[in-house]
Amino acid sequence: MSTSSSSAAERNFKREFFKVLFIVFVVLLICFLILFVNKYENNKYIIETLDLNGSAKEGDALFKVNCVGCHGITARGLVGPDLHSITKRLNDKEIIKQVTGGLTPPMPSFEIDPVNMSNLLKYLHSLE
Repeated sequence: MSTSSSSAAERNFKREFFKVLFIVFVVLLICFLILFVNKYENNKYIIETLDLNGSAKEGDALFKVNCVGCHGITARGLVGPDLHSITKRLNDKEIIKQVTGGLTPPMPSFEIDPVNMSNLLKYLHSLE
């Protein structure tokens, strides 16, 4: 009798093990898909932004509304760093990721459409 109960216990263990394995696989697959879709959307946003030819004047106005509190009216820095020649230190993709992701605290992330991001990039290039 102990042989059959041992065999039944092994089957139950295997069944539970495969259930857990399947659940872990599904969760990992969902996480991968979320990351993949997010990266794709981010790349689409970057490509769309870089295809535009922004306006430094519009970018200056956007900067004055959203950025002067940390970077100063002349973009020489306060809480945030001096942004003059930022385009020599970071490429446009890195700047877009910084602005939209707020990668270095205390900088917040900004939801900004591609046209305005292009304008802001043009303004930052004018600070060189």
